[in-house]
Amino acid sequence: MRTFLFFLLLLACGVLAGAYAHWAEQRSPTHYLSDLRITLAVNQGTPSGRGNLLGVQAELFAPDYQDVGRLRLKLEAYLQKARTLGLVNPRTVVVLPEHIGTWLWLRGEKREFYEASQHSEASHWLAASHPLAFAWAWLGAADDDRSADARLRLKARHMAHEYQRLFSGLAQEFGVTLVAGSIVLPAPHLQQGELKIGSGPLYNTTVVFAADGQVLGQPLRQREAGAMRGVADAEAPSALPLFDTPAGRLGVLIGRDGLDPAQGQALVRAGAQLLAIPAFLDGPDDWARERQAWQRSSLALAVPSVSVFMHGRFWDRRNHGQSFVGQHGQAGEAEALPGARLVNLWL
Repeated sequence: MRTFLFFLLLLACGVLAGAYAHWAEQRSPTHYLSDLRITLAVNQGTPSGRGNLLGVQAELFAPDYQDVGRLRLKLEAYLQKARTLGLVNPRTVVVLPEHIGTWLWLRGEKREFYEASQHSEASHWLAASHPLAFAWAWLGAADDDRSADARLRLKARHMAHEYQRLFSGLAQEFGVTLVAGSIVLPAPHLQQGELKIGSGPLYNTTVVFAADGQVLGQPLRQREAGAMRGVADAEAPSALPLFDTPAGRLGVLIGRDGLDPAQGQALVRAGAQLLAIPAFLDGPDDWARERQAWQRSSLALAVPSVSVFMHGRFWDRRNHGQSFVGQHGQAGEAEALPGARLVNLWL
């Protein structure tokens, strides 16, 4: 009798485990109507043949990231609008917001994940859908917040691949130099032209793509630790790298690195002729408090610059900050209105 009961118990456990595994594998598509509209908020200067800095203040939401093809369509619509307005040419440098690639950890999840009301609830659905992989990532986490660290490591290899495929394709399709916002990855590096990950700390990283879709230079790591994880790059060289583009030598500062005058001045001394700052603010009060600091840092440098923030909502988290361009001590700032925005500076 005991043997029979034990057998029934094992059978029940097997059935439950099989049912759970089947549930975890299911990925039914969510129906989502995305707003593809974007408005030209700033158009400073006049065309001169030297090119332009074009910031895309994207407005993105969690369901936009369920499928990378869906995300690409939205970003294509933004750039197609810019092309229609005459803002895209072979000398255009397009700048996307910080962490636009980091949110790729949202890709390919269950419907309940996107319909969650809180970020913490969505994280629980993520762990439940990937029990073994998430546990392994959690054990290998190096951050004090092990769950946040694990979320980024869980899909890091796929994130790196999709990030390069998406933004390399956009640069090639529109024939522009593209500063692809940023993405948080473990020990990111280039291997034969491909963005790869390692097993080290998480770094907030930017990649710049040329008009042929190839990576320019090396991935650039953020020096100052900022929002959404990522550690400071203690091994950063004394001189920040510059990227040769058809519009001139480009310097890039990621997020809060743009608030450090010493880094911007080092880029200018090294020969930077224009500056791109992909940025990110996670709360509505941050912009009111930090607006002057952001603009003061950029305008203090004697080179044209564009600072680009992302808008949108990820569960209970709203992203803020108004993108702006700067030249000759003058700033042109996008209005604080809903929707995606373009900010353009002719060189």
